[in-house]
Amino acid sequence: MIFVALPAYNESEALPRLLQRMRDTQPLLPEPLSVIVVDDGSTDGTAAAARQYDSAAMRVEVVVHERNRGLHGALDTGFRAAVERAGADDWVLTMDADDTHSPDQIGTMLAKAKAAGANVVIASRFQPGAEWFGLSWDRVLFSKTVSWMFRIAWPMRNVRDYTCGYRLYRADLLKQAYRKWGDGFVNEPSFACMPDVLWKVSRLSPVFAEVPLSLHYERKPGESKMNVARTIRRTLGLIVKRRFGINT
Repeated sequence: MIFVALPAYNESEALPRLLQRMRDTQPLLPEPLSVIVVDDGSTDGTAAAARQYDSAAMRVEVVVHERNRGLHGALDTGFRAAVERAGADDWVLTMDADDTHSPDQIGTMLAKAKAAGANVVIASRFQPGAEWFGLSWDRVLFSKTVSWMFRIAWPMRNVRDYTCGYRLYRADLLKQAYRKWGDGFVNEPSFACMPDVLWKVSRLSPVFAEVPLSLHYERKPGESKMNVARTIRRTLGLIVKRRFGINT
């Protein structure tokens, strides 16, 4: 089973398109999908839009936050719900709810996990063959700079993309992470939680692998929810904190 933990905030337009793509992809996968949408205090009907896709063909469960808790809060809720339902050999998949990540890459990620013996597979913007559509030059430069910084500060074997949220984890690895870190596993605010989660699971000696990502930013409705300046500050602060061995 593949449990999809899907944080969503005001994604009533993009989320149905993504869920339909998942439904179309599911017959091609060796394992069924079970989707857990975490509606993080949305005000646009995101939860109702997601529930319309719940069926016998593909289960879609919705967990609602009454107030917005940020990406880290929604990701934590999604992870906890997934690992509670998953067996040790199941998978937990995370991806963006804005339809910029293509579900047809799930099969490639599963195949890579099997071939490499990996328990974390990242859809990477920095692997040969990766495609970027609809991103401005400054966002591309930001992403490449952050990748370079993390590769210097936290070198991890087979990892180039530390911030992309499109990842496949073996469920047992996440169970171990919660046993070790508890409430501190997913606690860095906003987008900084993505590299921090990677750093924490790396302490458990996993095998990492990457596949090239096809990123379709042109499908994203509206403006990005990421505040670039604030994300840079938090990212730099996180790198310094981890380099100096501060584990909170």
